[in-house]
Amino acid sequence: MDSMDFNELFNLLQNSDETDRIEAKSAMHGIGKSFLETVAAFSNEPDLGGGYILLGISRDEDNNGSKYIISGVLDPDQLQQNIASQCRELFSIPIRPTIKTISHSQGTVLLVYISEATSHEKPVFIKKHGVDIGAYRRIGSSDQLCTREDLDLLYQLRSKRKYDETLVENASFADFEQEAIKRYRYERAKIKSDAPELFYGDEDLLKAVRAIETEKGVTLPTVGGLLLFGKQMALRRLFPLKNQVDYMLVEGREWITDSEKRYSAFEMCEALITGIPRLISQIMTDIPQVFALEDDEIRRKDNPIIPRMVIRESVVNALMHKDYRITSPAQIIKYANRTEFRNVGYSLKPQEQLGLPGSMLRNPILAQVFRDIHYAEGKGTGIGTMRDEMKKANLSVPLIESDRSSNLFVLTLLPHHLFDKEDIQWLQSFKDHNLTDEEARSLIIIREKGVISNAEYRTINGVDTLTASAHLRRLRDLGLLEQKGRGNATFYVSTKKLLIGDTEPVAPHISSLYGELTPHITSLNGELHPLSEELKNKIKQLKKRTPPSEIRNLIKELCASQSLKLSDIAAILCRHPKYIRENYLNDMVKLQELEHTFVDPNHPQQAYRTKKL
Repeated sequence: MDSMDFNELFNLLQNSDETDRIEAKSAMHGIGKSFLETVAAFSNEPDLGGGYILLGISRDEDNNGSKYIISGVLDPDQLQQNIASQCRELFSIPIRPTIKTISHSQGTVLLVYISEATSHEKPVFIKKHGVDIGAYRRIGSSDQLCTREDLDLLYQLRSKRKYDETLVENASFADFEQEAIKRYRYERAKIKSDAPELFYGDEDLLKAVRAIETEKGVTLPTVGGLLLFGKQMALRRLFPLKNQVDYMLVEGREWITDSEKRYSAFEMCEALITGIPRLISQIMTDIPQVFALEDDEIRRKDNPIIPRMVIRESVVNALMHKDYRITSPAQIIKYANRTEFRNVGYSLKPQEQLGLPGSMLRNPILAQVFRDIHYAEGKGTGIGTMRDEMKKANLSVPLIESDRSSNLFVLTLLPHHLFDKEDIQWLQSFKDHNLTDEEARSLIIIREKGVISNAEYRTINGVDTLTASAHLRRLRDLGLLEQKGRGNATFYVSTKKLLIGDTEPVAPHISSLYGELTPHITSLNGELHPLSEELKNKIKQLKKRTPPSEIRNLIKELCASQSLKLSDIAAILCRHPKYIRENYLNDMVKLQELEHTFVDPNHPQQAYRTKKL
């Protein structure tokens, strides 16, 4: 069992917005199917490190200010025996849980730790159901039945090779771009002019950096080698969209689809070695400049608001850690008040450890080459370097969202100088609330960005999860923030009270059916059309256990008159976005009851509309 004890776990469960490694069950009537599903999910989930199951913990139905209460288990000794025997006998492999009995004044609790299975043991599944309907993954705070794609991933992970180390059978040495190889030699010589590989021929150099490898007498390019050095034609043939980067400029602060107001400034689809410098240069041309006059200088100097090193690290971080198994381009979107770097591939390193030395590499070949030529910082210090450089420039540290459930990583840079004269004047409106520096800093950022999560609060202020949760709840109770979602999907949006006096609101709001200014909803055209009285009444009548057919019909009605994002639909129906997506939207798209507004299903602004027959 790793180092967390019961008190830490219960406090996290009670106060934290993130519970992907903790599951609470009452076990009032013993353990059942849901317990087995959680065991399988913790065993299977890649890089999660297993998880904890607390038995004897129940939801506080009386709503006494706590999420959970200790209800206790009836026969802890018998329950331990049942757990041990079922984990040993009912799964595809014997599972050996670590079980502790916790005596508490309110009842006895069992703390069960399930370790992550080794790669060659996955997928772990419930034997009587078979692998197709008995294998689960831990997605956020829920256990999800493995899809065929999930099973394919788990089987592929049995190989010791990372994806970028995979050999590409239908490629050859002829698919490498000479200019990319020359660029590597040039950049490497600047760093280490006597590096041994610089004296090799091209083929041996590519072998030295693992761009090609020989197996069973056959020499083939690796995925990483082609991404780094491949010809454009070969990349389009072998990895369509996988290596592409779309850089877009957006007028205003929100995504829009009007082609007159949005345009792609740069599309990169070439070897990373040559493409990255061009991409960085293009982004830098769009970064605002500020006047500076250095000591003992008589000539003015214009410096970019965001340091070039930060842009470089942001670009390289997105491309070095991207999940290239997924057919989806990386995106860099520059809004009027921020720049977002978006790539498929959640961080393998826990978010609270980002910025600390040490790396967990998804693409080791890419990482090594980027470090050899100083495209990237070494030893996992890139995020830390970015934070330091942004602080020196009096800017907010980079905001990071790593979402395991959607396999997405987003890094946001705000070119806003913190606590300038305008900020201080605006914060005077809240002087009666005795805001701490951390809370004030976060309010400035949420005014710019419109939303904040527990992880972002921690990043901004350097506090732990429980402290961040306590601060965010205080701001919520003061009426400055509104809480949305549940579990690790919890986030907070600005309220009308926060935005009073703000001449340019971050995003339009709508009046909720359930209270004042709920969900921070923006439809694709920038505003949400009013709902009919008939629709409003149907929504008001929704109950927790409404039949799925009724919700399905309601979604079709909502999307018939306008395109709605997942967050729109979930907020209107007062359901969790993940629940709406997995139980309704995915199936409705497959059944052609709904259709996507964007061809790419992973598009960041994806929305749904009722399909016309």
